[in-house]
Amino acid sequence: MKQLIPAALILLLSLFVPQAPAQVQLNDSAKISLLTSSPWYGAVYAYFGHTAIHVQDDSTGVNAVFNYGYFDSSQPNFIYRFVRGETDYILGVTTYEDFLWEYGYKGQEVVVQELNLSPEKKQQLYEALSLNALPENREYRYNFFYDNCATRPRNMVEKYTNGVINYPPTPQEQTYRDLLHECVSANPWLLFGIDLVIGSEADRTIDVREKMFIPRYLMDSFDGAIVQENDTLRYPLVQSRHVALERNVEKNHPNTATLFTPFVTAIVLLLLTLLISLFQLIKRYTTKFTLLYDTLLFGLVGLGGVVLSFLMFFSVHPAMIPNWNFVWLNIFAFVAAFLFWVKSAKNVVYFYHFINFAVLTLFLLFWWLIPQQLPTATIPLAMSLWVRSGTTLFIWRKKRRDKKRFKSSSYYKAGWGQ
Repeated sequence: MKQLIPAALILLLSLFVPQAPAQVQLNDSAKISLLTSSPWYGAVYAYFGHTAIHVQDDSTGVNAVFNYGYFDSSQPNFIYRFVRGETDYILGVTTYEDFLWEYGYKGQEVVVQELNLSPEKKQQLYEALSLNALPENREYRYNFFYDNCATRPRNMVEKYTNGVINYPPTPQEQTYRDLLHECVSANPWLLFGIDLVIGSEADRTIDVREKMFIPRYLMDSFDGAIVQENDTLRYPLVQSRHVALERNVEKNHPNTATLFTPFVTAIVLLLLTLLISLFQLIKRYTTKFTLLYDTLLFGLVGLGGVVLSFLMFFSVHPAMIPNWNFVWLNIFAFVAAFLFWVKSAKNVVYFYHFINFAVLTLFLLFWWLIPQQLPTATIPLAMSLWVRSGTTLFIWRKKRRDKKRFKSSSYYKAGWGQ
């Protein structure tokens, strides 16, 4: 927690750094560079790295880093707006020294790529950034895949370049989800959560430009990019590259691997479910303990379903719908958890378990054919629900057969005068 305080102060103070005046005429020797920082493992939002643009002109004293990555968590209803995908980010301006201090403090690497732009385009880009950084212009609606701290600098550079930028193709076909996995692979629970809430749209193969929502891919693409001014004039977009800060592994490293990954936890839950179900089958009746277990199991799954339903149907985040996790992680389980204790809702609960058992049977049988990359932990988690619904159905049907047999026996005995 202490490590976050200085960084937070830098973020806050940088919002109030005087904006670089747009009327300054840059010298021909001015430099404009793309700054790319490596991931920081101290916060979820920083796992993906960061991008900024540095404008430096020693002759006029301009030394401004334009950073599209600031946000104000003190805004009214910030959490609600964040979940809905209505978060507004801010273009802040700070000095190059403050930028390096912040990322150096957190142990991140910073790579500097000086861009090969004409003096005219440098001036235009600088003026556009300065105008964009004014208080009335600096806010923008953040969108993780399509409009973030990496895509904004890319768009600005593309707009103020003499010609068309041709990017080299990446060596393999990848999806949005593949790139997210690369960034958060060190945190299995974060990876699991992302795979739960991101729908099948994230499994679409994307081109090289779409991959640039990740700062590292933007940096690599700029390295091999060629500017095509006309039929004969072609030159590299990046004039030079150097590492301004080396990564400090002691300060900045992934968390220690945990034994209880989502898959291991799901397997433990499945084994516990099997033991409880076996106990119930031996007893041939439902106890308060098994009823309480079902309430907790289906209640927690249903609570996750409430969150997933909100993201699918009320959020403007990209790639949230369709989401095949809704088959097992849905709001109906949350409603059913309350009905388990209502005697008058016995038929409704029976119908829920019947539908749930049938749907999960198909879900598990055709899991490999689902057009979405689901977490492996989905299988034991869905199986836990499937086992509980199946066990409940078996017990109830057994009770009905026994009750029917008892009534038939009583009927015949009455007919025989016994």
